[in-house]
Amino acid sequence: MINYKTSEEVKLIKESADILAKAHGEVAKYVKEGVKTSFLDKVAEEFIRDHNGVPSFKGYNGFPSSLCISINEVVVHGFPSEYELKDGDIISVDCGVFHQGFHSDSAYTYPIGEVSPAVKALLKATKDSLYIGIEQAVYGKRIGDVGNAIQKFVEAKGYTVVRELVGHGLGRSLHEAPEVPNYGKKGSGPLIKEGMVIAIEPMINLGTRNIVQERDGWTIRTADRKPSAHYEHTVAIFEDRTEVLTSHKYIEENFKF
Repeated sequence: MINYKTSEEVKLIKESADILAKAHGEVAKYVKEGVKTSFLDKVAEEFIRDHNGVPSFKGYNGFPSSLCISINEVVVHGFPSEYELKDGDIISVDCGVFHQGFHSDSAYTYPIGEVSPAVKALLKATKDSLYIGIEQAVYGKRIGDVGNAIQKFVEAKGYTVVRELVGHGLGRSLHEAPEVPNYGKKGSGPLIKEGMVIAIEPMINLGTRNIVQERDGWTIRTADRKPSAHYEHTVAIFEDRTEVLTSHKYIEENFKF
């Protein structure tokens, strides 16, 4: 069952999303060669807690960290570790904040140093596909319109869409109905109505769409070990507009490409 939010509840989610956006911006200051991903996790958790939030991911079904940090061929749900970022890596930083009873969720993929032109193009296409999906997330359309737009855009460029992992509703719970796939048929799926709050998060692969789960029970990587990119925003639907509640603004102010 989809939990539609009141305008007051959307305001509370926006307050959570503002803390999240600034936490991402704080992490972005340290995303560079030689930095341990465990340090990035520490930066995020301290910032969130210092601003009266709680990291949504830490302890979620046993997940051990505040950030999901996914490097190169890891699609999502990677653990922060003692791994030091190196030239040519890409790193997806996915974070959630719980504040005043509501969750927000967003992700961003960074290039470290000099990445190949093919990987740069993958990052750009994945990020562009997020906004193409958001354009379809409007009152009166259907969830399938979002996924269809993302799928058509990235497949036309030769990339593939991960099928087993999808975006989602969120609010009082981190994951709520509806599921928001990054593929699908126009006109299919739940009707997009006022009060719907969803996380749209394309996960796009350079190689095949096939994935495997590592033995840790969390880490998802591409089967062919080719790179994967991931960007995410939390959005709220109103009858007259769609509002992007999360922001990548602070990331892009603090991380220089």
